[in-house]
Amino acid sequence: MIIFRGLNEIQGKLNNAVVTIGNFDGVHLGHREIFRRVNEAAAAVGGVSVVITFNPHPLKLFPSARSLRLITPYAEKESLIEASGIDYLLVIPFTTEFAGMTASEFVVRILVDLIGVRKLVIGYDYAFGRNREGNVALLRELGAKYGFELEALGPIGEGSNIYSSTRIREMISKGDVRDVVSLLGRHFSFAGTVVHGHHRGKLLGFPTANLVAENDLIPGSGVYAVKVKLNDNIYDGACNIGSNPTFGDELDTVEVFIFNLAEDVYGCRLRLFFIERIRDEQKFPDAKALQQAIQRDVKHCREILSDISIIEYHEAPVVDK
Repeated sequence: MIIFRGLNEIQGKLNNAVVTIGNFDGVHLGHREIFRRVNEAAAAVGGVSVVITFNPHPLKLFPSARSLRLITPYAEKESLIEASGIDYLLVIPFTTEFAGMTASEFVVRILVDLIGVRKLVIGYDYAFGRNREGNVALLRELGAKYGFELEALGPIGEGSNIYSSTRIREMISKGDVRDVVSLLGRHFSFAGTVVHGHHRGKLLGFPTANLVAENDLIPGSGVYAVKVKLNDNIYDGACNIGSNPTFGDELDTVEVFIFNLAEDVYGCRLRLFFIERIRDEQKFPDAKALQQAIQRDVKHCREILSDISIIEYHEAPVVDK
């Protein structure tokens, strides 16, 4: 995939470009279906597939929405788009000045004059441009005027289960990591670096790795069965997210007990794959009661993880062009 990280990097119109535009946070199953349609349409006309996205996410620019927690960091989103078999990715830096561009200006200056769009594919609920005026009606009008085809997709999902970044964020925030796989298309995961914590886990017989997560979005507080990726190795584990109420901590932490791993992992980068939430975070009367609960948690997690494989994003099939 060729990546343009600004409009000035495009030196000429692309060949029979089939384009889609969006934020594509999470690159979930709905987004992957849009990319499949774009690849298919590009192959039909002997052209190239193009995804246009924005960095940072447009909502991050506005004070009222800066608390938006993205499903995936930008670099991960880029990798997931590439895995979909897209030919070109145009990343437009989203600024206050750019936010003032009208939808008509965007279509003429960027899609028509710069890229040479032949077909535009948009999701059912996507709008762009100043005041989100770039809707289906306007795009059909501009397509007729400037000679490109518009395909506006209906809601994408399985039955009543519509794929939605907003819904995925809500599910993960509530800890529903098992069922979110049916929308996200993979186990939710995030990476982070292991740092020193309070060292209580070691005293309890369950030494944990304390993780500084790279994600905006992490699952809600509780105990989770997880798979842990360290370099090229996969381990089972039990993860606690929360404030450790038994000890009266105030800040939320991410702690993972990695089964069958004895090596020192301080400073290492791990990736956690969340398989299932097994219970709420609880306050125990003393350390002994907490230790017994952890023993039960570890046993439960081992049972869950014994026959589970990580569902990761698989590369899209190669499309002849």
